[in-house]
Amino acid sequence: MHSLLFTAESSSNGVVERDFTVGGVPGVLWSPASGAADRAPLVLMAHGGGNHKKHPAMAGRARLLMADRGFHVAVIDAPGHGDRPRTAHDEAEIAELFRARAAGEPEGPIVVRYNDHLARLAVPEYRALLDALQELPEIGTGGPVGFWGINMGTAIGVPFVAAEPRITAAVFGQHWPDALAEQARRISIPIEFDLQWDDEHIAREQGLALFDAFASKEKSLHVNAGAHKELPRFEADSAVRFFARHLGRAVTPQA
Repeated sequence: MHSLLFTAESSSNGVVERDFTVGGVPGVLWSPASGAADRAPLVLMAHGGGNHKKHPAMAGRARLLMADRGFHVAVIDAPGHGDRPRTAHDEAEIAELFRARAAGEPEGPIVVRYNDHLARLAVPEYRALLDALQELPEIGTGGPVGFWGINMGTAIGVPFVAAEPRITAAVFGQHWPDALAEQARRISIPIEFDLQWDDEHIAREQGLALFDAFASKEKSLHVNAGAHKELPRFEADSAVRFFARHLGRAVTPQA
């Protein structure tokens, strides 16, 4: 079992940001400044393709979860992203993606294949991360845990959540069903799912197929007009409300 090794810490506006590594994988944990005194729910996040753990989307979502609900939020760099080196396999897949894009060919088959490869590496890393985070007294074991990942974050998140019974609720969206539908059928926790109706890469029928695959009795489909990168910012507010419903804020004093 790996432990968190904290490498840097900063604090501003009631938010404590701690960089860490777990098993050599770099990540960041955001906590409310009062987090050391009271336990609070945890939300794990996964970033999108080509981004990193401190991308503005990650930091923005984390601040919403802390400001509105006082949650802890953690994310790690995906393999080949952020502060992690790219392998020859990463370079080859990225080059093929750029080639297809320049030629006007569909990107989906390449992205699905590459993201599936990354997910196979990332899922055990996220399970190790959750183990390590639950060793912290301000998080602990037995508390509610959420997962939030869109695009590549969904490619990593669906197999992770399918394999991890500690996850209580999850927000996914904007990915193809090809490599994920079978694992989605093993997920029965509450789900919120984002889909762009005019996505130029993921046909709406493909997005609907992935949503339909989840076995959850409670699942919400959020469909907005617009292209792949035009997911409205207000969907982040909706996700925070979703996690508030399913994770709560029930604070348990430390023993």
